Amino acid sequence: MELNLKGKHVVVTGGANGLCYDIAKAYYEAGAELCIVDIAPNIAEAAKQLGKDREVKYYSCDLSKLDNLPADYEAIKELCGGRIDILFNGAGIQYRAKAEDFPLAKWKLVLDINLNAIFVLSQLAGRDMLEQGYGRIINMASMTSFFGSEMVPAYASSKGAIAQLTKALSNEWASRGVHVNAIAPGYMVTKLTADMEEKNPAQYKEITSRIPMKRWGTGQDLGGLAVFLASSAADYITGAVIPVDGGYLGK
Repeated sequence: MELNLKGKHVVVTGGANGLCYDIAKAYYEAGAELCIVDIAPNIAEAAKQLGKDREVKYYSCDLSKLDNLPADYEAIKELCGGRIDILFNGAGIQYRAKAEDFPLAKWKLVLDINLNAIFVLSQLAGRDMLEQGYGRIINMASMTSFFGSEMVPAYASSKGAIAQLTKALSNEWASRGVHVNAIAPGYMVTKLTADMEEKNPAQYKEITSRIPMKRWGTGQDLGGLAVFLASSAADYITGAVIPVDGGYLGK
């Protein structure tokens, strides 16, 4: 039983920025052979920053182009030397609007990236992992996997579905060596939320007061669990949706 991922080929979608960058960094520091997948223009620079001692591979693609994903997956696998051991499905988008005004095009885009692309990549990777007799798939869930929230009907729907997809895939694949779990971040400090304290102090105070730890989380708070779920230390954990929320859901 160990947390060392040396020799394991890990793919992190959304790994060029934000929380997924920190998760990718945690995998790299655990010894994994890392490939990040993102549409962000800084992906090459992110891979360079991550790869201090050994190369970090990268692949740029648009996950909303579902028809292209089989070819994208094969290219990613080739970058990984023909084998993917761990897939972290972290890429996702957000769009805010009242439910009665929510544009159908935005609904489709959010669901395609946050849910449909994850299913396609998991299916493609899952086939290979089943043939290998080993694999770990870890999905990025959310607090909205547990409650509906407001102004984010597409995002909440996608993350609720991710929780159920995680369980469904686990039920089918766990006995054949492929474990599927999800991490559900709580309120996290990101570029999108960094100015909330200044712009909406009442909401920031309300949220923070409910968190028993009295602080928002960071990407570093997610990295340990991501590595744990990918490692042999979690060999009897599958189908779990694990909150990393400072105790928010327990309040």
